[in-house]
Amino acid sequence: MQEVKITKELIEEHGLTEEEYNLILKILGREPTLTELGIFSVMWSEHCSYKSSKIHLKKFPTEAPWVIQGPGENAGVIEIDENLAAVFKMESHNHPSYIEPFQGAATGVGGILRDIFTMGARPVASMDPLRFGPPDNPLNQYIMNGVVSGIAWYGNCIGVPTVGGETFFAECFSHNPLVNVFNLGIARKDRIFKARASGVGNPVIYVGSKTGRDGIHGATMASDEFKEDAEQKKPNVQVGDPFTEKLLLEACLEAMEKGLVVGIQDMGAAGLTCSSSEMAAKAKTGIELDLDLVPQREEGMTAYEIMLSESQERMLIVTEKGKEEELIKIFNKWGIDAAVIGRVTDDGMLRVKHRGKVVAEIPVKYLAEETPVYNRPTKKPSYIDELQGFDPQTIEKPRDLKETFLRLLSCPNIASKRFIWRQYDHMVQTNTVVLPGSDAAVIRVKGNRKGIAISCDCNSRYCYLDPKEGAKQAVAEAARNVACSGATPRAITDCLNFGNPEKPEVMWQFAEAVEGIAEACRVLETPVTGGNVSFYNETLGKGVWPTPTIGMVGIIDDVRNRLTQFFPCEGLLIMLVGTPKGEVGGSEYLHLIHGKVAGTPPKVELSYEKSLHRALVELAQKQLILSAHDVSLGGIVVALAKCCLDYEKPIGAEVELDYEIRDDFLLFGEDQGLVILSLREESEGEVSKVLERYGLPYRLVGRTTKEGFTIKTPKATLEAGLDEMWEAYNSLNFRFDPQMRRRPRS
Repeated sequence: MQEVKITKELIEEHGLTEEEYNLILKILGREPTLTELGIFSVMWSEHCSYKSSKIHLKKFPTEAPWVIQGPGENAGVIEIDENLAAVFKMESHNHPSYIEPFQGAATGVGGILRDIFTMGARPVASMDPLRFGPPDNPLNQYIMNGVVSGIAWYGNCIGVPTVGGETFFAECFSHNPLVNVFNLGIARKDRIFKARASGVGNPVIYVGSKTGRDGIHGATMASDEFKEDAEQKKPNVQVGDPFTEKLLLEACLEAMEKGLVVGIQDMGAAGLTCSSSEMAAKAKTGIELDLDLVPQREEGMTAYEIMLSESQERMLIVTEKGKEEELIKIFNKWGIDAAVIGRVTDDGMLRVKHRGKVVAEIPVKYLAEETPVYNRPTKKPSYIDELQGFDPQTIEKPRDLKETFLRLLSCPNIASKRFIWRQYDHMVQTNTVVLPGSDAAVIRVKGNRKGIAISCDCNSRYCYLDPKEGAKQAVAEAARNVACSGATPRAITDCLNFGNPEKPEVMWQFAEAVEGIAEACRVLETPVTGGNVSFYNETLGKGVWPTPTIGMVGIIDDVRNRLTQFFPCEGLLIMLVGTPKGEVGGSEYLHLIHGKVAGTPPKVELSYEKSLHRALVELAQKQLILSAHDVSLGGIVVALAKCCLDYEKPIGAEVELDYEIRDDFLLFGEDQGLVILSLREESEGEVSKVLERYGLPYRLVGRTTKEGFTIKTPKATLEAGLDEMWEAYNSLNFRFDPQMRRRPRS
């Protein structure tokens, strides 16, 4: 079977270590073919095998009575009601989005959509947690333009709304944008499909776009940091076609509805290699493929290229023997290629034939299950103690609180991201009942009164200063945002974005973040149903801040009781739940006004958070409150301003914060667990009873007004007009230009 001589240089080019190659020799009992070397390379890459993260991810809680499917499948599944389930997951497309922003982001959307409808669910909502370098840099503008345009193009064309997300800017993301994509679909509980190549003798069917040479070694590229040649890796970036994916989606759902699917998996990272070997390994079977039968759009493709291609919009399906023609007819009706390319075997082998010869023969368990696993060394970074030792009391108080407030309100991390989400069709499918711009997106479940709330959150700066506490905060804030909408937080998916795991300092950050997520999920009863690890987010040795993005999903019993963050009218009472402490460590205030990334991030009290979330849900269900918004970036004054700045009708506020805390710390501190409520006077007694029953401190702090914005502290008064607040909050007005395709010099 030997095709070419396997040299040390060739092994290194495939990202394999000497020890890993020796293990391949032991598994095979001979030298691998070039095709086999490529197969091992992608399946043992960090992106596919999780070899550096597996031992840590086992710490996550993954079970609950409402969890139908946890980690290990294409997506997680939780119960909506006795008949329906929510299917959701989050993935990254970071490396491709730096090299080719438009297609990198677009194919990230396409990939996560396939993960969802592979499970038998119709995708109904997407989210886009994004990280870029400062927006005043031409390269960062080019990347943001391409990423947002790619997400908009793919989502709008296929007809799946992007209903929210988050966007964070920091210098460390200038050469390493983080493009995380979340999708949620709805399926029948009794019709969940899995990636299983079951039934010896059953045919294996390729469906979707023809295979080309795009995306070859995409998984390997995502398992290495960027060097000087990063921009030369464009051939590793796939090219998407949302119109083909729409047809593929409908054909797959029809085939599932007619009972023609035994097992199914999309061809994402590592393409045909990953889908075939993983399906066989999960079913404890083998699989045999004849690559001459694979639909191809380019001439002369080798077995190596066919097996490793990451061409988009493709799926692998196993059906029952004798039903293949019926299944193929469905795909042909939708204008989709479909061909029998192999069969399920009983010998546990991935056997690949090409032009009459066997070019690969590998036990599937060594590709998908018994892959190398590393317990990499960890070391606490030296900067941690130094930065955490910073004393915020040493900074000067701002001379003009109003000027400071307006600067914060207009800074890129706080200002409205309406200029981004206006690019998206967030109303297609007519399920969206809370639009982007509030704490959480909310969609209705057609056919009953249920609703689903979604929030994606992570403060990368907190995680840089304290990975464990920052990760706990990400889970708590995501749950808090969902609860502020009136939904019970139920489960999370995650996208763990870190630097090079071969560096002990990065591995320490990762291990600490996992501990934080695990602790928060256990206390808040929001198990992890799946997700993604993205390592090697580094360029020229400089890595990103740790960014464990959390996607939280919650269920609303009656969607008519959902809430937003906005004050609905004048004359309402304003109540603050929680007690301010004036914590400014790691805050936007400290960074923007004083130029420091330092201090200890605000602490999260998880048992308190759990009580807070339950109280918020009860208050919403009983219709005792009219809005709810948590305090986060920018502190109390920014949170109050956001409550006022509804796009349809801005509302004023008069607030008195009678707390003995330094003025700037009180106003701009990012204390956790603080929530601003609005309510009618007649509801005050009932609201107080609920909060007291949950042991939550609270205080009436003001009223909503027709106009104006006044905040009083024991020693100062901050006054601003709604017009100038509106102008500051909507100051980011980047124009997305489809012609911005020439990459500027970095």
